[in-house]
Amino acid sequence: MAGRLKTVLTGLALAGALPLVSACAGFTPLYAQQGLAAGMSAISVETPQTRTGYLLREQLEDQLAIRKDTPAQYRLAVVIVEKRRPRGLNPDDTPTRYELRLDLTYTLTEVSGGKVVLKGAKPIFISTDAVVQPYASVAAQQDAELRAATEAAELIRTDVALALAGK
Repeated sequence: MAGRLKTVLTGLALAGALPLVSACAGFTPLYAQQGLAAGMSAISVETPQTRTGYLLREQLEDQLAIRKDTPAQYRLAVVIVEKRRPRGLNPDDTPTRYELRLDLTYTLTEVSGGKVVLKGAKPIFISTDAVVQPYASVAAQQDAELRAATEAAELIRTDVALALAGK
């Protein structure tokens, strides 16, 4: 009896899921768009001449799969305003954490013609522990810069993909 009930419930669950599956018939993944990967790999990236700017450029070149052997069709210019602030206080008025904030503005333009394809702005917030040892403090700050650059590159990559796909 229990086996028969289980079979009936499974059949009902499958029948209930059928409309959900049929709704996906017109779905096309973003990266399946024709020419999207080629457009994303033909971007020249310009970032500030800072450590965070360098890390962001490296992350963007990796995440966009930029090919340096082909001429760029687009130019991505990124401006970074970087702020580091103490957060929280110990009883002796020393900070317990630091917050790294990146305010990003970026523009994607066509190389031929100069048409602006995308303009965007995003804030990135990364928090790190405050440490007493000088080397550990530098290592924590550099780790925060790398994490911020990675997060920024992921957000910019998504915006670029949507803009190039025409979404």
